[in-house]
Amino acid sequence: MSTAQPPVAPTRSTTRSHHGDDVVDPYEWLRAKDDADVIAHLEAENAYTEARTAHLAGLRSRIFDEIKGRTLETDLSVPARRGDWWYYGRTVEGKQYGIHCRAPLSSPDDWTPPELAADVPIVGEEVLLDGNVEADGHEFFSLGSLEVSTDGRLLLYGVDVEGDERYTLRIRDLASGTDLDDVVTNTSAGASFSPDGRFVVYTTVDDAWRPDTVWLHEIGTSADDDARLFHEPDERYWVGAGFTRSDRYLMIEVGSSITSEEFLVPADDLRAEPRVVWPRQEGVEYSSTHAIVDGEDVLYVLHNDGALDFELVQVPVADPSGARRIVLPHVPGRRLLDVAAFRDWGVVSYRRDGLPRLGVLDYASAAVSEITFDEPLYTVGTAGNPEWAPPLLRIGYGSFTTPGTVYDYVVATGELLLRKQQPVLGGYDPADYGQERIWATADDGTRIPLSLVWKRSFGAPGDSPRPVHLYGYGSYEHSIEPGFSVARLSELDRGVVFAVAHVRGGGELGRQWYEDGKLLHKRNTFTDFVACARHLVDGGWTTPDRLVAEGGSAGGLLMGAVANLAPELFAGVLADVPFVDVLTTILDPSLPLTVIEWDEWGDPLHDAEVYAYMKSYTPYENVRDGVSYPRILATTSLNDTRVLYVEPAKWVARLREVGADALLRCEMVAGHGGVSGRYNAWHQRAFELAWLLDVLGVAD
Repeated sequence: MSTAQPPVAPTRSTTRSHHGDDVVDPYEWLRAKDDADVIAHLEAENAYTEARTAHLAGLRSRIFDEIKGRTLETDLSVPARRGDWWYYGRTVEGKQYGIHCRAPLSSPDDWTPPELAADVPIVGEEVLLDGNVEADGHEFFSLGSLEVSTDGRLLLYGVDVEGDERYTLRIRDLASGTDLDDVVTNTSAGASFSPDGRFVVYTTVDDAWRPDTVWLHEIGTSADDDARLFHEPDERYWVGAGFTRSDRYLMIEVGSSITSEEFLVPADDLRAEPRVVWPRQEGVEYSSTHAIVDGEDVLYVLHNDGALDFELVQVPVADPSGARRIVLPHVPGRRLLDVAAFRDWGVVSYRRDGLPRLGVLDYASAAVSEITFDEPLYTVGTAGNPEWAPPLLRIGYGSFTTPGTVYDYVVATGELLLRKQQPVLGGYDPADYGQERIWATADDGTRIPLSLVWKRSFGAPGDSPRPVHLYGYGSYEHSIEPGFSVARLSELDRGVVFAVAHVRGGGELGRQWYEDGKLLHKRNTFTDFVACARHLVDGGWTTPDRLVAEGGSAGGLLMGAVANLAPELFAGVLADVPFVDVLTTILDPSLPLTVIEWDEWGDPLHDAEVYAYMKSYTPYENVRDGVSYPRILATTSLNDTRVLYVEPAKWVARLREVGADALLRCEMVAGHGGVSGRYNAWHQRAFELAWLLDVLGVAD
């Protein structure tokens, strides 16, 4: 173990004053990203972390090799049909990024994707974009948009080489392989071609990184001449835009955390005035999709107006605010999530009993035929269905023990056609692993679901204390699904039990589950996680010296909060891009995302009660003297625009003041999702897992 001394951040006090409360912050100066002293401090933190973890270099290398060795590095995705082509992706051994390709259909009636093999030439294959070529010379590379025009002639792609989620759009002539002169800088992700291929619709962001404006670019003209189609001045709302699957309309979507509004623009008249679907109503969320039923243009609208877990209605496009036909009524506990419309049927996504579900909607009868699976825990969703009139529905499926699987569902017969399952090399057998859901009880009596996965050869969890890796998130109604992970096998095969605490603030058990973990109920998220940890300890599943917690972003806030609330329960805390200086951030409306976030956390700038409540839990300000903290590893990225690097930097400095063994690792060229490139990502995860296994006492 290294005897290196940790960096000591100088204290340069600044005072924050709100609601008669003066807070002296000694580390706020670390926010100055362009200050040479800040960069020097971050580099010193990285050097210290590397020195402290140098003894794990061999383990990191072995874990990386395990991830690599279980992954079929040269592989192809299942082709998806669009127009006259099958579109698919390639990965090649030794290459960081995917290669986007296509091959022609054999006939217009061809709906069976070709079975591709990496070592067999594909007739008519065209390479659309090679991420490795585009990334050459850049430490970071990310695609924010990738779309082919309806006629198949042009490719639209958006690239970020900094990690700040600002994309440069370009258009490539696929016949010649050369880019057109059209270049649009500083866009948000998600640009689209118009159905006729004449235009590109894209969004830009304001100074707070909020997508706020929709633009229309005519191909072959200067970006300086682009027309502004829509602008949202209210800082609480994000804006997005995309074309309906029917290609009839451009849909402009405006939304905060609790309110939404949509506008329709005819796809053949994009300069027309956007027409509102339903005028915004505070606290009412809705989303709509276009369909043609019995020859009539209709919208299927999913909404929560008087329906906590949402209701599905049908309205005419000609008068969307008129009479509503109820298609799926509100059913408490069945959280309707999404509806996708195709020519002949729709697909409804929903949650019930803590799991995601898919059902095919019959337009005439409004009946939903659920697609069922045998496993007790699983995740499922639609995947790659761009065509308007397919006979098949492409879905993705997986579980803690079943690798990612692609099916085509035959709507007419209910048959599931297996197209591909993620290869796991090295003799992986799902039967060697178990998964189960158990329940903990919170202080207020609420039952909290816990999902577990383990390797059977080490015995059943609960028979004797085992090392446990407990993961949590609990914000934005985001559900942590029981999905498969190759990297996780490196833990399970060393005897670690992986567990997910499905705490309030997430969406696992419906909208009320989310409501009970936000705003002035946010503490439930933290105490639920602590209750899950206590349940595992009290039930003999593990012991505090064999329990590590992990969470990222808003889940990093959870990590900081539980480290303050119950440090005695954990041997270690892994906090990825952690939102740990919550109050400072949410008080400053000039920072990215702050005003939008008031619907999730409350507005402490104008509400003294919210201010006091948030101050009571924000991790940075509640680090405690005189307690023994678990070992802590915080990771961040210099160019992260969602959770700024300064938050974990300040948190770690404060933890060190009270004697905590805290490490900070800052990627100097990356964004919120960490490094780019699959090998880089594997190295990053191997670093984290080696630290985690060391804390658990099961390092090799």
